[in-house]
Amino acid sequence: MFYKFNKNTLVWEKDWRKIKVSLSVVLVLMISFFILGRFAKFKSLDEYERELIVVSLEDEKNKFTEDKFVEELKRLNVHYPHIVMAQAIVETGHYKSVVFKENHNLFGMKEATLRITTAKGTQNGHAYYDSWEQSVYDYAFYQCRYLGKINTENEYFLYLSSVYAEAGDGYVNLIKKIINEQKLKEKF
Repeated sequence: MFYKFNKNTLVWEKDWRKIKVSLSVVLVLMISFFILGRFAKFKSLDEYERELIVVSLEDEKNKFTEDKFVEELKRLNVHYPHIVMAQAIVETGHYKSVVFKENHNLFGMKEATLRITTAKGTQNGHAYYDSWEQSVYDYAFYQCRYLGKINTENEYFLYLSSVYAEAGDGYVNLIKKIINEQKLKEKF
């Protein structure tokens, strides 16, 4: 590229004109980038900014959506998932409660002491978790420990009214109403 063939001497010689032009272009580009960087104040990302971007991307990936919740209930083979989903809607006030937002607790669960749990401790009077998914795991563990012998929806509702809920039959009636109004059975 920087050589030319001299037909008179039959030798390859350096083409100083091409070399000078190429060096001039490189020099102009370097000066342009220097000036742009100096006056435009382009800023490279520091370590803290990179960390914020990574955390932000992970938060978006783990962000709660009702569709992801349905998929998680299916994946974990949670029994009577439409009832469990209605419980989450009631317990979180349609996913808006402080216990849900700060504790990632979908079910108003207390920290378990007599069974395996994914809870990290107690906060705001309820169990708290690293993620909403951990709350679903904990509910699945709860079902395995205490609800293994329940075979029908009616038995499940009876259990909820006598043991799980403080409002008894009112709680179960609200759960049933939400299941019907939001057609939760159709999601599963």
